[in-house]
Amino acid sequence: MNLRLASKASALALATALAASLGACATTTSTYPSSAIRSVDAHAAYVAAVNAATADVSAGPTAQTEYVRDVHSFARPEEARVHHVNLDLVADFDAKTLSGSATLIVTGKPGATSLVLDVKNLDIRSVTDKDGNGLPFSQGQRDAIKGQPLTITVPAFQSGDVREIVIHYSTRPDAAALQWLSPQQTAGGQHPYLFSQGQAILTRTWIPTQDSPGIRQTYTARIITPGNLRAVMSAESLSSEATPMGDGRSAWYFNLDKPVPPYLIALGVGDIAFKAFDQRSGVWTEPGELDRAHHELVPTAPMIDAAEALYGPYQWGRYDLLVLPPSFPFGGMENPMLTFATPTIIAGDRSLVSLVAHELAHSWSGNLVTHATWDDFWLNEGFTSYFENRIMEAIYGHDAAVQEQVLAWAGLQDELASLPPEDTRLKLDLAGRDPDEGMNTIAYDKGAAFLRTIERIAGRERFDVWMRGYFERNAWRPMTTDRFLEDIRTHLVRGDAKLEADLMLEQWVHQPGLPSNVQAPVSNAFTVVDQAASAFYTQGGEASDIPWAGWNTQQRQRFLNWKPQGTSGAPVANTAQLADLDAALKLNQEGNAEVRFAWLQLALAARYEPAVASADAFLTQMGRRKFVLPLFQTLWGQDDWGKAHARRIYAKARPLYHPVTANSVDAVVGRP
Repeated sequence: MNLRLASKASALALATALAASLGACATTTSTYPSSAIRSVDAHAAYVAAVNAATADVSAGPTAQTEYVRDVHSFARPEEARVHHVNLDLVADFDAKTLSGSATLIVTGKPGATSLVLDVKNLDIRSVTDKDGNGLPFSQGQRDAIKGQPLTITVPAFQSGDVREIVIHYSTRPDAAALQWLSPQQTAGGQHPYLFSQGQAILTRTWIPTQDSPGIRQTYTARIITPGNLRAVMSAESLSSEATPMGDGRSAWYFNLDKPVPPYLIALGVGDIAFKAFDQRSGVWTEPGELDRAHHELVPTAPMIDAAEALYGPYQWGRYDLLVLPPSFPFGGMENPMLTFATPTIIAGDRSLVSLVAHELAHSWSGNLVTHATWDDFWLNEGFTSYFENRIMEAIYGHDAAVQEQVLAWAGLQDELASLPPEDTRLKLDLAGRDPDEGMNTIAYDKGAAFLRTIERIAGRERFDVWMRGYFERNAWRPMTTDRFLEDIRTHLVRGDAKLEADLMLEQWVHQPGLPSNVQAPVSNAFTVVDQAASAFYTQGGEASDIPWAGWNTQQRQRFLNWKPQGTSGAPVANTAQLADLDAALKLNQEGNAEVRFAWLQLALAARYEPAVASADAFLTQMGRRKFVLPLFQTLWGQDDWGKAHARRIYAKARPLYHPVTANSVDAVVGRP
C-alpha cells in the first residue's frame, strides 16, 4: 500500500486522539476494548499510524550504534536498517498463503546503495520505491538454516534520508512460521485457523525484513480475511469490528508503535471470541472454549499487578492471551500485548498458570530488554524464569514457588547430564547451528539458578533494586552477556572485590556445568512425596497407599519423576508396579497434561504396553514440543518395540504438528 507521509504533528495528533478513544472505553465485558473506533474509522487510524511511524523515523537517529553482528542474519544494518514494517496481506486458506506487500521504512548511512534482508522460501514478485518505480533485487545463495539474503539496490542514501521500499510477495504453503489448520484441527470443527510462530528465525518465512533480535522494528498491518474469521496480532487492534471489503472478505487493522525484535510480530486468524479479566487484560480463544479458558486464566490480572510491584510499570498497554488450537508447538509465546498459549495449560484447577507468569515476565525480560543474538538467549529465558517464580511467590506463596524451583532443578540435572559440556554454558556459540538448539533447559533453569544465587549472596532487597534498574537502563536496546556483566558490576558489585569473588560471574556465564556457589532448592512439600515414592518404588508398597488425592500437580509430577538418589535415566518401576499405579490412579486417562506426560515417560521407558494407546492419543491430540519430542525420544531409545510404535504414531501425528515440532521429531524418528 502506497501511503504518503503526512506532517509529524498532524499524524501524531490523529493517532493520539484515536488512542485516547481506545483507552476511554476499557471494559470488563466480553467486548474487546477497541470498540470506540468504528470499523469505518479503522483505515484512517491505520494510515495515521503508518504516517506517524515514518515521521518518527525521520525525526530520529539514522543509524543504530549498538548493533551486534548476528551470525543467523544476512542483514547489514550498519549500512541500511529497517525501522518499521507495514504489512498489507491477504490470508488465503485455500492456497494456504499470505500474499500482498511489506513496506519497509529504512534509513542508511550516506553513500549506501543496498538494503540486505532475510528471506526463506518467499516468492518475491517485485520491489519498488514508494512511487512504484522498480528497484533491482537479487536473492543470494540459499543456506539451509538462514535461508537467503534479499539484496535490494537503491539510489545512494543521503544524510537524513528516510526511504519507503515496497516488496510484493507471497508466502508458500509450507512456510515454517505459519500453520494452516483445517476445521477438523480446531475445537469448534467449523472453521479453519491460522497462526504464526516467529521464534527463533522463522519470521523471514512470512515477512521479508532484517530478521535479527538486535534490529528492533515497529509495525502496522492490514490483514484481509474471509468474512467469518477474525484476525488478531501482537499489536493494538484499531477496531473491534471488521471493515467489510464488499466481496465477502474483511479487513483488520493493527499498530504497534513500540519497537520489537521481528520474531515478536505475530498473527492469528480464526473463529475466536474475547472475554475480559479486567480493564487491561483478557483472553481470546474459540467460542466454545472461552468460558473454560477465562475461568482458568483469571489469575492473569493479579499477576500483572504483582509483576509491576516487583520490577516496574508494564510498558505495553494491554496484556491479553490467545489460547490456540492444540498444535501450537510451545507452551506459550510472549508476543507483545498478546501472549500465544497452548490449550494444554487449561487443566481445570489453575495448577499450570505458572506459564502465564512466565510469558507475562517476558514483557520485561525479552520484549523490553532483548538478547542481541541467539548466543545470548539466556538473557531472555533465565531472567524470565527467575521473574516468573517471583510472580508465583507473590501470588501463591513461598512454598508453591519453591516447588516449581525443585522441579526445574531436577530437569536441569538431567539436561546437564545429557548435553555436551560446551552446550551447558549460558553464553553460547551457535555459529553454523540452528538457534533452536540453544532453546533448552540451560538457558531457562541454569539462568534462573544464576540469578537466585546472586539474590541469595547480595540479598533480595539489594538484588531487586539492581534488577528493576537493569530493566529501566536497558529498555528497548539489544543486550549481550558482556553488557549484562558490565551492568551488574557497575550497579550491583560496585567494586566490592569480595562480592565479585563470591558471585563467580564469569564461571556462571562462560564455563560449563554449575559453579560451586550454587545451592539446590529444597521443598518441604516434597518430603512426604519422596517418602511415598521410596515406599512404592523400592519397598514394594501398594499404589492404594499413595496419598495422591491430597497432592497438588507439582507433587504428583515429583512422584512420577522420582528416582533413587544416585541414579539417573533408568526406569524405577516394573510393569507390575505400573499396572498397580494405572489401576489405582487412572493415569492413562489423566487430564492434566503435565501429569499425563510424566506418567507416559515413566511407563514407556519401562515398555508398559497398556500405556501405548494413551501415548498414541496424547501425541495425536496436541503438538507441544515440550511433550512431543521427549516422548518420541523415549520410544526411539527402546529396541524394535519402541521404534515400531514411534514410527506408527508419528506417521499419523506429523501432519498435525507445527514445523517447529515436526522438524525436531524428524531429527529423531525420521520423516515418514
